[in-house]
Amino acid sequence: MTDSHETVELVGMPIASLRSHELLDLIFGRLGTGRGTWLITANLDFLRRFVTDESSRALYAGADVRVADGMPLVWASWLRGTPLPERVAGASLVSPLCRRAAREQRSVFLLGGDPEAARAAAERLRAESPGLEIAGLITPRVDATPTPLQLDNIATRLRAARPDIVLVGMGSPKQERVIQALRHELPNACWIGIGVSLSFVSGHQRRAPGWMQQLGLEWLHRLFQEPQRLFRRYVLEDLPFALRLFGQSAIERLRLAPAGR
Repeated sequence: MTDSHETVELVGMPIASLRSHELLDLIFGRLGTGRGTWLITANLDFLRRFVTDESSRALYAGADVRVADGMPLVWASWLRGTPLPERVAGASLVSPLCRRAAREQRSVFLLGGDPEAARAAAERLRAESPGLEIAGLITPRVDATPTPLQLDNIATRLRAARPDIVLVGMGSPKQERVIQALRHELPNACWIGIGVSLSFVSGHQRRAPGWMQQLGLEWLHRLFQEPQRLFRRYVLEDLPFALRLFGQSAIERLRLAPAGR
């Protein structure tokens, strides 16, 4: 595929209208021509922060590509009359990305996550993708707003490893702040924030069953796993925002309808 792709705008955030395999084609196509890529897999919480927080809006707007990692975003696109083809979950992207990296002899650097889970994930990814080069694995302590010293220590490791792909598992928006600050160190690399995906790969955390993912209930599965940490975010902040998003998307469909006739 070519580098060009359609986007769907949800409450001001442009979301790439790509399937998972098309996204991989885009990433590796850009790697092949020496162009770096910053990919954000945006879920409902990303979109809420994009709308309600000016600093997060500027941060997420700096990425090259944003895809919908959340069924509410896909549903909103359908309500708007500009349907996205599928959910592209970051947790589902890691293994296929590494398999293709092994085939195309591209190296991967794992940055962040629980130390034990990250090491186990690296072993599993190597087993799943023979020949995969893990150029580095570090799980540094990083503040919500990374300090210059923390960033310098990470940058030193990245410069030494020179990976093609950097997977940053620190949760949002911390991982995006790290990527924004360090991207210039490897301008030709692909940078992706993957949240807790390494814990899913390693098996240290269980993902929701497939049927829950399809029904958009993966958040409920995670809420039961970590109720104290996630209750406020999922129930008090994201659910009301989802209703707002759906309502606004339906209104936009009415507004856009005459132009499509």
